[in-house]
Amino acid sequence: MPLAIVRSRGVDGLAAPAVAVEVHLAGGLPSVTLVGLPDTEVKEARDRVRAAVVNSGFEFPARRITINLAPADLPKESGRFDLPIALGILAASGQLPAARLDDHEFAGELSLSGELRPVRGALAMALAADSGGRSFVLPAESAAEAALARPGKVLAAGSLLAVCAHLRGEAPLPAAVAAPPATPETHPDLADVRGQAQVKRALEIAAAGGHSLLMSGPPGSGKSMLAARLPGLLPPLADDEALESAAILSLAGQFRPAQFRARSYRSPHHTASAVALVGGGGTPRPGEISLAHHGVLFLDELPEFDRRVLESLREPLESGRIHISRAARQAEFPARFQLVAAMNPCPCGHHGAPSGRCRCTPEQVARYRGKLSGPLLDRIDLCVEVPAVPAEALQHSPAGEPSQVVRARVAAALDRQRVRQGKSNARLESGEIDIHCRPDAAGAALLAQAAARLGLSARAFHRVQKVARTIADLAGADAIAAAHVAEAVQLRRQTAPE
Repeated sequence: MPLAIVRSRGVDGLAAPAVAVEVHLAGGLPSVTLVGLPDTEVKEARDRVRAAVVNSGFEFPARRITINLAPADLPKESGRFDLPIALGILAASGQLPAARLDDHEFAGELSLSGELRPVRGALAMALAADSGGRSFVLPAESAAEAALARPGKVLAAGSLLAVCAHLRGEAPLPAAVAAPPATPETHPDLADVRGQAQVKRALEIAAAGGHSLLMSGPPGSGKSMLAARLPGLLPPLADDEALESAAILSLAGQFRPAQFRARSYRSPHHTASAVALVGGGGTPRPGEISLAHHGVLFLDELPEFDRRVLESLREPLESGRIHISRAARQAEFPARFQLVAAMNPCPCGHHGAPSGRCRCTPEQVARYRGKLSGPLLDRIDLCVEVPAVPAEALQHSPAGEPSQVVRARVAAALDRQRVRQGKSNARLESGEIDIHCRPDAAGAALLAQAAARLGLSARAFHRVQKVARTIADLAGADAIAAAHVAEAVQLRRQTAPE
């Protein structure tokens, strides 16, 4: 028949809307017309498909071929439509039976030899794929990740010939098997850090409640070393969290099935642009904050980032999502990341050191710290100073608690939060704070006194309550006492480093 329809999937943000690849053959001079808002990568499919069809032993029809990617108002990108276009041409020209096409969805990029290459967003497409009985045919490398979302319904193919043999009933494609669970990832151990007891305590509180953390200290005091140990204090991801995180990484082509359930740890350089950090582009793609979803985002040398880049973090820190708007495209990505940042006290890094090494003028110090706006600092829950560790302490200090011991306390605190409220303390809304984070009488009096003296905003006031709730959870206490509030205030009072 001169018309064939093959089902596929596009990618629009984290969504994967259905796309119908319609192929029509008509009389006239040989030509291939591709319509339906294809971008450059999709338009180039004409040449890839022609070579793949011929090199696979089929005949490329010398007719007028019209290919429509419906719906017409959805922009199409990447080479994922190569395979459905090739199958549509073969079915419309009678070289392939069309009876079984409707039982499958297809996606895959073709090489000139007819081999299938992996595509971005396979897991996102599988999550959105039709649950009405259709199987999803993908390149073998992409099928392993898609099988995490639809076990038993994803078929792995190595070439165009293999897909055609499957549709003819000659050699069924094998069902893709998800990669085996990853062995526990070996993160750096917290016991390697000598001294810094207060900072370790702040790191434990941040892990136990999902709180953001800012560390300020001279160069070489261990800020980056401490930040790298935060993922080792966090428990593995739950099933729904792991699938959501993996789907975002798949959109960027950075997901590896063996890393399923492992928390992302992203550490972009301070020269990163706003688009690289929050996402964007002509075809919106996730940025670092979304790639760190349910994981850790570490921003070293925080004041060295462009101010506009830092200000773009304010909305996702509050909402856990980022909405990207362009003239013709809009996309929304989740961005529930845990922010850990590090900075020096001044441009040279030695302000306030007993050695008097700092030569920065007061204007330089003020300008350096002024790069961090008040609204951004207001959204950071914990702020600690990381002092330089003396050489004697490095040599003779005993090893601290290993990450495994701290992780057990963190897991117990997070379990208390899930049982009590179904989420971490950092994600509590204002109404929930009144229910779950109300201190006792002595704690309430201390909190009111601290708010008056420190001039806490309403947001900062609520964040102190949430941190105090986390400290109480770590202690196994049902009520928030004055001691818990005092520690939370102490970790908050220097949010604007002096």
